[in-house]
Amino acid sequence: MALFSKKPKKIKRPYVTAVIAAAGVSSRMDGLDKLFALLSGIPVIAHTLLAFERCEDITDIIIAASSDSIVPIGDICKQYCIEKPVTILRGGETRVESVYNALINAAPEAEYAAIHDGARPLITPELISDIVRSAVKHGACVPIVPMKDTVKIMKDGNIVSTPDRSVLGAAQTPQVFEIGLIKGALTKSPDVTDDAQAVEQMGIHIISVPGRGDNIKITTPEDLAAAEALLAARL
Repeated sequence: MALFSKKPKKIKRPYVTAVIAAAGVSSRMDGLDKLFALLSGIPVIAHTLLAFERCEDITDIIIAASSDSIVPIGDICKQYCIEKPVTILRGGETRVESVYNALINAAPEAEYAAIHDGARPLITPELISDIVRSAVKHGACVPIVPMKDTVKIMKDGNIVSTPDRSVLGAAQTPQVFEIGLIKGALTKSPDVTDDAQAVEQMGIHIISVPGRGDNIKITTPEDLAAAEALLAARL
């Protein structure tokens, strides 16, 4: 008797657009553009893009870049074989403007947005998937790392109080939201420091997943050296 195996069912995934915020000015990098700084011989932005390229839960990528970076980032996409559809557009004067401009240029069928810092190159495809899948269940999700240090509330150079460290966490990216939710939130809160804050100000609770201690953002030359060591430790 002949045996026939059934073809595996194709998994239908939601349409998730990665929004990469990459229009910063690298003001604390001593004249070095952090996006193009080499990390183990590969530009920082290339590490970031490769993680989203390799994540099966990401459909396409929109990069909000500075005017001077649009062509170099396009060249990097070609050089490092980014095969997912990529749109590179000019960012705004602020991060919120850059992200919102990317969101309104997303495909009409996009359901979720995974908003990530271009200078956070050690993100892994696995963590991206964890965040996306939680956001699909709950509408929004942010990776959080518990605080290790004691935090002080300061005023005019004086310590005012010490909050309970057990209820504090450091927010990372990508932060993933139902796309209509985050577009509406950013129009109402243009001065927030991260995207989740805009959603919080609407009175919406956001689910979190554990972030990674090595998912650091490159802000200073010291961060670049730390990222180099963290990347080497993975190998």
